[in-house]
Amino acid sequence: MQIGIIGSGNVGRTIADGALASGHEVKLGARSPDKPELREWLDGAGEGASLGGIEEAAEFGELLVNATEGDGSLDALRTAGAENLAGKTLLDIANAGSFDDRHNFVLTYANDDSLAEEIQRAFPDLRVVKALSTMHRVLMTDPDALPAPTTALICGDDEGAKSEVLGLLEDFGWKRENVIDLGDLTAARAMEMFVSLWVRLNSALDRELFGVAVVRSKGVSG
Repeated sequence: MQIGIIGSGNVGRTIADGALASGHEVKLGARSPDKPELREWLDGAGEGASLGGIEEAAEFGELLVNATEGDGSLDALRTAGAENLAGKTLLDIANAGSFDDRHNFVLTYANDDSLAEEIQRAFPDLRVVKALSTMHRVLMTDPDALPAPTTALICGDDEGAKSEVLGLLEDFGWKRENVIDLGDLTAARAMEMFVSLWVRLNSALDRELFGVAVVRSKGVSG
């Protein structure tokens, strides 16, 4: 599959590397594709990798990934062009917000809205799926990096689009039993709000790699 990644930072490059290792073709889309670190990435990425502008990546991708900083996601997708987004699945990883002076992550959207829903409203012909936004980037494409299974969450309004993203997650090594479908896209509100807790955990654990798992009982309901 051809995957267009919008956003060329650490998360975007991690997803690109994971997709390439899974046998997909990737075009990494950047506002400034001539940056030395991106050229260096391309030189080491191997067969199937390419680099270009955001619009080029969106046009290239059969499946798209939003790996931008959340507060810049809408501008980046507008740059990509609605005609290059229409009818495609977008895996939205981004969390919109900023840090206050106490290192709290202050969300741009909370409680009654989410970035994923805002993207869906802005681009109604796009099929938005929220996933991989609740974990460290290493785990996104390497769920076995920890000694015990962790949980990935996914949501979206289009079942076909969710199946497409689930297929990509499986390519990354995620087992279906460790992925929980939370339902429609309004569940992105809870997923995005989780980042505030993740930031505090990351600090408390001194930035040691960690994951969060949902541990289920067998036959016991609460």
